[in-house]
Amino acid sequence: MKRTAVYALGLLSLAAFLVLKLAVEKPPAVAEEMRRAADLMSKETAAVRACREAAGLAIEADADVNRTGLIGLQTSPITTSLGNLEAKRTTTNPDFAALVVFLLHQAGVRRGDSVAVGASGSFPALTVAALCAAEILGVRALVIGSLGASEWGANDPRFDWLSLTRCLGRSGGLSFETLALSVGGDGDTGRDMSPRGREMIVEEAGSSGLPFLEEPDLEKNVNLRLALYDRAAGAAGVRAFVNIGGGYANLGTDSEILKLSPGLASFSRLPPAERRGVIFAMAGRGVPVIHLLYIKGLCDRYRLPWDPRPLPFPGKGPLYGLRGGSPGLFLAIAAVYFTLVLGLAFWGIRGGAVRSGED
Repeated sequence: MKRTAVYALGLLSLAAFLVLKLAVEKPPAVAEEMRRAADLMSKETAAVRACREAAGLAIEADADVNRTGLIGLQTSPITTSLGNLEAKRTTTNPDFAALVVFLLHQAGVRRGDSVAVGASGSFPALTVAALCAAEILGVRALVIGSLGASEWGANDPRFDWLSLTRCLGRSGGLSFETLALSVGGDGDTGRDMSPRGREMIVEEAGSSGLPFLEEPDLEKNVNLRLALYDRAAGAAGVRAFVNIGGGYANLGTDSEILKLSPGLASFSRLPPAERRGVIFAMAGRGVPVIHLLYIKGLCDRYRLPWDPRPLPFPGKGPLYGLRGGSPGLFLAIAAVYFTLVLGLAFWGIRGGAVRSGED
């Protein structure tokens, strides 16, 4: 009986190894999609650069050292807060589009699914990355964007977040749906920007033809956004939420947000509804959340270079060697394995005890 249990344990271990290997290894098709997304982001960045040049907007080479066109101004009327220039430059790396593909696969998103995107104007390059990833994966990107931005983001009134997405729409390489706009900034009402800057945003949003969210109450603001996402996604619902930057309505006001790691997020608890941003509201529904903030942490976790000069050639680097299985699937398989191991151990001990009693 004991020898049988040992053989069974060996076979079980071999089976578990093979299943886990298949479950966590990134299929070749995923790596290819990651490379394609990075290539597409390179092309879309060139399109943005061309849009800026056509509008007569020079690229400030001292700040935008890689001449991407995705770095804004240090200050402007629509600037909301301080920003880290190195972090903004880091996100212009086309491999961030590859990273979003990797994370969407980890979240279980499949072709034809709807993905909600909450985009702060503070990280325009991450908006480009997310839209490129969605395009390559064949998923619907449902976007709500804010027009205010921190330093070095999409804070140039002549080429803000809405100008950026319109440029991307005209390029012909991306398909996405902009559902609504907001001011952004403190309270999602622009309390931290100049009065003139807020007026400029309100005027632009009013002439855009898009719904404009002006709701200072956090819980109501979040519910408005959820309703827009739900309506656009239809019966199949939202399959993942991608948060870009530190928007008030997306993060909420609870200190729990500070515990959230960048990347595919995991949650220990959910704040009360009155302090809960879209991130936590989606998590409460069981929707996977991809949290694109704390750029240094993202780089460390997913092996991307910090403030590279020049930008890496798309499709190369340690990111493409990461394993891509679902963490939930890994835990489920591990739980089943250890349950069976304990069962075999009990069976072996019990069998040995029975035989001793018979001797």
